[in-house]
Amino acid sequence: MCKVIAIASMKGGVTKTTVSLNLATALALMGKKVLVCDLDPQGSLTICSGVKNPDKLTHTTYSLLDTALSEEELPEPREYIIPCEKIDVIPCNITLSAFELNRGHEIGVEKALQTVIEPLREVYEIIIIDTPPSLGILTANAITASDGVLIPVTPQLLSAVGLKMLIKTIQKVQKHINPAVTIEGVLMSMCDTRTNLYKEVSGIIEKTYSQSVRIFDTIIPHSTKVGEANLRCQSVLLYDENSKPSQAYKDFAKELMNNG
Repeated sequence: MCKVIAIASMKGGVTKTTVSLNLATALALMGKKVLVCDLDPQGSLTICSGVKNPDKLTHTTYSLLDTALSEEELPEPREYIIPCEKIDVIPCNITLSAFELNRGHEIGVEKALQTVIEPLREVYEIIIIDTPPSLGILTANAITASDGVLIPVTPQLLSAVGLKMLIKTIQKVQKHINPAVTIEGVLMSMCDTRTNLYKEVSGIIEKTYSQSVRIFDTIIPHSTKVGEANLRCQSVLLYDENSKPSQAYKDFAKELMNNG
C-alpha cells in the first residue's frame, strides 16, 4: 500500500524542501522504497537531492503535467525518475513556473499530477511531494494527488497565521475533488526550544489547532548542519548521521509511521 504525502505551506522559508528531503531519506533508511516529486518551480529539492544540471533535463514535472493535461501518453518512469542517494526523484526546474499561467484555466487542471502519480503507487511505498509557497494550482495538484498533507511550521508568527488558510484549502479540495485526503499533522521545524519566541508561537499553535489537527511530538531543531548538508546537495542524515537534526528526522519518521 503506497502512501502519498504532500509537504505544504503557503509561506516560504518554513523548511518544506528540507523536511521533504530528510523525511524521505529517513524513511528510506528504514527500508522503505521512496520517491520524491519536486513541485516547486525553484527546484530546490531537485538541487539538494544531488540532481545535476536540472535546466538541461528533457523530462521534469512541467513536461509531465503538460503531457497529462493534454491526455497524451506519459514517458516510461525510467525516462524521468532520477535515482539519487537512498531515494528516487522526479526533478523540476524553472519551466514549471509557466504551468499555471499557460494551462491553469483548463478543465481538470487540478488532477494533472494525480494522473502522473497514480501509476507509480505500484512501484513505491512512500511518495513525497514538495510544494511551492502558495495556495495556487500547483499546491492544489499536490493535495489532489495525495493521501495526506504534512504542514511544517517554524516558530514565527506569520508561519502560524498561514496555517488557517492552508487548512481551509485542504478542506475545499477534500470536499470538491479528493475526499480521501487528510491532514497528517503539523511539524514544528527549525526550532530553538530555549527561546521565548518558540514557546509563544508553539503555545499559539497548540491552543488554536490541537483539537482539530495533530501536532507531532517530534520537534526538528535549528542547526547549521542542515545548511551545510544542503550546500553539499545531501540529506543531513547522510552528511552527519549523528547530528541532532538527523536523530530528530529519524524520530519523526518513526512517529509518522506509527500514526499510520
